[in-house]
Amino acid sequence: MDRKISVSEITIKLTEETQESTLSFRTKIELAKMLDNLGVSVIETGPILNGKSDCLLIKSLVSAISESTLAVPVDITSKDSVEQTWNALKEARHPRLQVSVPVSAVQMEYLCHKKPEAVIAMVADLTRQCAALCSDVEFIAGDFGRSEQEFLSKTIEAAVEAGATTITVCDTAGQLFPEEVFDSLKALREAIPQNVKLGVWCCNDLHMADSCAIAAVRAGADEIKTTTYLNSTVSIKRFTQILEARADVCHATCDVKMTQLQRSVDQIKLLCDHKKHSSAMSEAENDEHKSIKLSVHDDIQSVLKIVEKLGYDLSEEDGKKVYETFLRIAAKNETVDAKELDAIVASVAFQAPPTYKLESYLINSGNVISATCHLRLRKDEELLESVCLGDGPVDAAFKAIEKLVDRQYELDDFQIQSVTEGREAMGEAVVRLRYEGRLFSGRGISTDIVGSSIHAYLNAVNKIAFEEGQI
Repeated sequence: MDRKISVSEITIKLTEETQESTLSFRTKIELAKMLDNLGVSVIETGPILNGKSDCLLIKSLVSAISESTLAVPVDITSKDSVEQTWNALKEARHPRLQVSVPVSAVQMEYLCHKKPEAVIAMVADLTRQCAALCSDVEFIAGDFGRSEQEFLSKTIEAAVEAGATTITVCDTAGQLFPEEVFDSLKALREAIPQNVKLGVWCCNDLHMADSCAIAAVRAGADEIKTTTYLNSTVSIKRFTQILEARADVCHATCDVKMTQLQRSVDQIKLLCDHKKHSSAMSEAENDEHKSIKLSVHDDIQSVLKIVEKLGYDLSEEDGKKVYETFLRIAAKNETVDAKELDAIVASVAFQAPPTYKLESYLINSGNVISATCHLRLRKDEELLESVCLGDGPVDAAFKAIEKLVDRQYELDDFQIQSVTEGREAMGEAVVRLRYEGRLFSGRGISTDIVGSSIHAYLNAVNKIAFEEGQI
């Protein structure tokens, strides 16, 4: 009977650790959903290093993933990391805590600043803490190819005794040949209990990661770390295709849906390439936008050319409206910069009939509680209602809107500024949403910052709804 191999997908983790491709918050959520639907066994992310933002990402991934295991490593340099990571992860359907520690002398000294005996004690302690909270704990032995065999054996034994359910060895240097991986994994499989999974992470420095992964499976490995996008480790596409084509030799299968594999890989590459390009361009674009200064003497073609650079594709009628408003403001202020022009576009161009109307909202926020938004929208005669948590009142409100309209949008830009003076000053919010490659802007004004933000977001959402023909 063929063994079932767990395919662990580490693209999100790799992009965070190596910064090889910077992915936005929402892109990581979309990527996780695609991987979950593809049937990968495990989806991995990086550790919590940036407090609230990383916790929010993990909690969002928990909500997005329905079938796959979500694996998050603890930060070995923080004494509170185990509890903090578990609090963010514990609502996952299949949670996993990871303890990742280098086991080669060179990396132990550089990364852990500990002697071998202290490293073994640290591994045992962290694994024991994780096992007390989570039934699925993975110990990852980094740079195992350059470790001393006796020390590696003692460290793995300590992790197993402390409660590790998966032992993964990582060839960080990427220098092992397939036959060396086979011999090492075969010896490890015989040494650890059968109820403990054996995993492998093969780096691709010599372009042999796929071959090494297959050698590991033949030696008895139960789990392989792969990627759909980057080239630094095992390719999920090539690995699963080899596994399927040579089942007679490997005697193993996996749950990845081969019929949709190519389509999913293409979609993920397109998504990641777009974000990589956008990230690389954003800094240069911001510098360019800061230098934009328009005056009343600029003609309509010059103004609309800048509008196009900002990402908008306006109709002839909207272009005229924007230019007329621009002239009025430029006559008073002498110059108009990119942000002000962005606000003009948001306020006058393409005012769509409201598919969704704001009925009411209630915000609870403070320094000792998570921000929540209780939102009511009306669509035709139907009253829609939602309560959402967020990283601040505005984030909670935006999440509540997205939940009610059953869409997720990329927040391209968000601005708040005062338009009047005094304690009762009016605040203006401008929101830009990117949806299917296009930008949709919205504007809202209120004495309440959250209120103006909700109105601006809904204004942009209604434009998208109008384009989709929802009314």
